Amino acid sequence: MFIIVFGVTGAGKTTIGQLLAEKLGWLFYDADDFHPITNIDKMKKGIPLVDEDRTPWLASLQALIRTSLETKKPGVMACSALRESYRDYLCVTKDVRFVYLRGDFNLIRRRLESRMGHYMNPVLLQSQFDILEEPQHGELVVSVDQSPEQIVAEIRKELRV
Repeated sequence: MFIIVFGVTGAGKTTIGQLLAEKLGWLFYDADDFHPITNIDKMKKGIPLVDEDRTPWLASLQALIRTSLETKKPGVMACSALRESYRDYLCVTKDVRFVYLRGDFNLIRRRLESRMGHYMNPVLLQSQFDILEEPQHGELVVSVDQSPEQIVAEIRKELRV
């Protein structure tokens, strides 16, 4: 199985993904680590990415997911995956499961304002909510207004992992 924890910047994807992977003894991947430097520069400057920016990034993520599944190495990935088409592209088999971290704009904005050391410019939060396509196809939806431990426990219970 390969689990993709997705949502807008500041929803807690990395925190939840790392904790979930640790609890499961699986590998953890942060999709942000796979962005080309041009994408990172844009985000630092507060320039929203467009689909052309995301295409090579998504291709590298898809390749990683395929390799993980083919080599029977389960993993957890933190990834924005804001559009349904991105999630469809990353869903290479039925063994890929998605967990959407749903949060209210103001809660996430407050989190971003207190976050240090991340290249994502907080001014991009609105653009992320603007392009976000909330799940419609059975993805697990978890509210971020609880502790990371509670979120991970809910994910494990619902996905039976």
